[in-house]
Amino acid sequence: MTIRIGNAPCSWGVEFAQDPRNPQWQDVLSQCAAAGYKGIELGPVGFMPEDPAILSEALAQHDLELIGGVVFRAYHDPDKWDDVLDGTHRTCKALQAHGAQHLVLIDSISERRAPTAGRAAEAEQMDVEEWKAYRDRIAETARIGTEEYGLTVGIHAHAGGFIDFEPELERLLDEVDESILKICFDTGHHSYAGFDPVAFMKRHIDRISYVHFKDIDPKVKADVIAKRTGFYDACGQGIFCNLGDGDVDFPAVRQVLLDANFQGWCTVEQDCDPLLDPDPIGDAKLNREYLESIGFS
Repeated sequence: MTIRIGNAPCSWGVEFAQDPRNPQWQDVLSQCAAAGYKGIELGPVGFMPEDPAILSEALAQHDLELIGGVVFRAYHDPDKWDDVLDGTHRTCKALQAHGAQHLVLIDSISERRAPTAGRAAEAEQMDVEEWKAYRDRIAETARIGTEEYGLTVGIHAHAGGFIDFEPELERLLDEVDESILKICFDTGHHSYAGFDPVAFMKRHIDRISYVHFKDIDPKVKADVIAKRTGFYDACGQGIFCNLGDGDVDFPAVRQVLLDANFQGWCTVEQDCDPLLDPDPIGDAKLNREYLESIGFS
């Protein structure tokens, strides 16, 4: 089994490119490398330089490989389609320029779904026509990434969006061809949604092309679900704890990957508030050490 472990700017609180609270991109690269990682995601396009020469030099300086990038935009809103396409093409160009392979698609948080994050039985559903148009927008960006840029495209379920809960994810997988859409599986968001990450991985491992390692504090999860706390407030309360401290069974996750002879990157993502996490590099080191302790090299 050849699995490489990376990290992502969201572990330093970077969710949106223009957030004034963001750390400097150079600091994220240097701290990621100092914590023992050899790969990093792009983060939201525009956070790191879009000039390939500048970013290539910085990646080489820190002996880091660019793994992939995320289009985290409002697929659920037809009026935001131009914004989705902008994020898609810019992200794809950046990944292609640096030889990165993984394009990740995430429906951003919707006001209609944010209050029911983690509460599948109460979540509002799209009607038939709205779902079809939504599915087709996701499929089109998957086609762009696959056919126009030669990337591996994965759908990522995310709390507060319209691909959040397991039945929604599986419905999308049934309706979009596997040749253009794989799965970027996030262990933490699957737990947050109220489902078993290991069981899902066992059923769908052949379609999982990329994995995000994230853990969930069960006490915080119970509290934020009961209080209908928003996703970013939940991040600030520490719902995404250090790996091994939450309810995700990472030794079992490793075994599923081992049994499937999974090859490639698994990326640590510990979403946090950039002003409330006092020690992102310390957390990154602890997460790396934990993964090594259970057999990841």
